[in-house]
Amino acid sequence: MAKLTKKQKEAKAKIDSSKVYSLNEASSLVKEITSANFDASVDLAIRLGVDPRKANQMVRGVVTLPHGTGKDVKVLALVTPDKEAEAQEAGADYVGLDEYLAKIKSGWTDVDVIITMPSCMGKLGPLGRVLGPRGLMPNPKTGTVTMDIAKAVKEVKAGKIDFKVDKTGIVHAAIGKVSFDADKISENANELIQTIIKLKPTAAKGTYIKSAFISSTQSPSVQLDLKSL
Repeated sequence: MAKLTKKQKEAKAKIDSSKVYSLNEASSLVKEITSANFDASVDLAIRLGVDPRKANQMVRGVVTLPHGTGKDVKVLALVTPDKEAEAQEAGADYVGLDEYLAKIKSGWTDVDVIITMPSCMGKLGPLGRVLGPRGLMPNPKTGTVTMDIAKAVKEVKAGKIDFKVDKTGIVHAAIGKVSFDADKISENANELIQTIIKLKPTAAKGTYIKSAFISSTQSPSVQLDLKSL
């Protein structure tokens, strides 16, 4: 087991391991216990009472965080020439089609989100092995395959994120930065939690949200009081 540094010990000492914290308390505490010398991400991990191996218990969705993610999201718009101006005006960082498909094929994936049109999806299919494992494959369910390119780009830039339960039944998502005010962290976290609650599969039995933890890139995790959600 790795030895804790002095700062990590100090941070851990501020958390009462026998206690669960309200979302407001946890949002303030995660700011207090983060000692990183950069603007660390704040992450939410929610364990769900679902079996992700079963298609009727898959939890996946999108949410627009009210205060954004704090991250400069790099967007690639893979579009036909008639849509290029629309994508550029909306704020896409990279715009084009064949030249970017060639770059991706050769290993380039220096983007956070790819947005495309239904007519272009056929060209992306062969790149699934590159894009899929990185979570970059556009999907109509998350709004990244659409004819309204401008709207999709603006939403992603404004803080729209997609999330998916992993094979262990946990949803992980970055919900802001430690430089955010505690109330903004809390409001972003609450928006994600309420969205996940609305997506409860009818096939899921028993307790749906089993536990939830908030942490930053280098801080210990703080357990949330589920009754306060």
